[in-house]
Amino acid sequence: MVFERVGAPLKAVELPMPEPAAGQLLIKVQTCGVCRTDLHLLDGEVAIESPPRVLGHQIVGTVVPDGRRVGVPWLGWTDGSCKFCRSGRENLCPDARFTGRDLDGGMAEYAVADERFCFPIPEGFPSLQAAPLLCAGLIGYRCLRLCGEASAIGLYGFGAAAHIICQVIAWQGRRAYAFTRPGDAAGQEFALELGATWAGDSDAEPPQPLEAAIIFAPVGELVPAALRALEPGGVLVCGGIYMSPIPELDYGPLWHERQIHSVANLTRRDAQEFLALAPQVPVRTHVTTYPLEEANEALDDLRHGRFHGAAVLTLEV
Repeated sequence: MVFERVGAPLKAVELPMPEPAAGQLLIKVQTCGVCRTDLHLLDGEVAIESPPRVLGHQIVGTVVPDGRRVGVPWLGWTDGSCKFCRSGRENLCPDARFTGRDLDGGMAEYAVADERFCFPIPEGFPSLQAAPLLCAGLIGYRCLRLCGEASAIGLYGFGAAAHIICQVIAWQGRRAYAFTRPGDAAGQEFALELGATWAGDSDAEPPQPLEAAIIFAPVGELVPAALRALEPGGVLVCGGIYMSPIPELDYGPLWHERQIHSVANLTRRDAQEFLALAPQVPVRTHVTTYPLEEANEALDDLRHGRFHGAAVLTLEV
């Protein structure tokens, strides 16, 4: 399923079998998660410099020919030599290449990927359940790390990432406060089922001040609201690759040493740590499945919030 231009639906095309170069793996794709980043690419909010491009960056499949099951995330290549790579911050590498944007991704029967950025999938995780771990899970985990030791954490936007990290927060003995689109009673009930302490509308005040908050929804208007919900010294983490403009902000909600962090991409350390942690919880992803040829329907359903949890394209399960 190929991206050709901004604003156009993905197109089903026949491509030659990809050939792995030195250091790459050829992967027979089993499942590929659908991500809000894919919508940002379709809409031109995040640019694809050299279309056409096969989208998809939550890939689970088997290596040809040995059958190892691996996952491929958004970060697909780094130079390894810049100051960011050398200091353990490869997510900030200026030459980084990203799966499904700069490199062909997993909305296809086969994909190739840099072996350095392929990760073993934990035993016991079906490929359907594992696909959302490769972006929604990893970004959620990186956001949670930036929350430090906070025990009361707000989650603004209860989609794929939040539904995973909410389970981790509850397992750690901390409290998750879920904020959904106003009036989304079903989404709020879903959050409570996954261990949230409280769930309410995104414009509501939580029952207690938050020590930290994570915004997963790409909605800049949530920033002032989340800051107002933080106690002094609290941290606000913006977890998306794109966000609509943040409204003009009075200094008051930011005062008292509140902090705002953005999160960019992920590192291999994030992947190794989270994929080791997920079976301990254990994380259970809630997935809605679509065959590969219905990728456009999956993206439209994601855009309009027609499912809870994550969407996954299936090729072989």
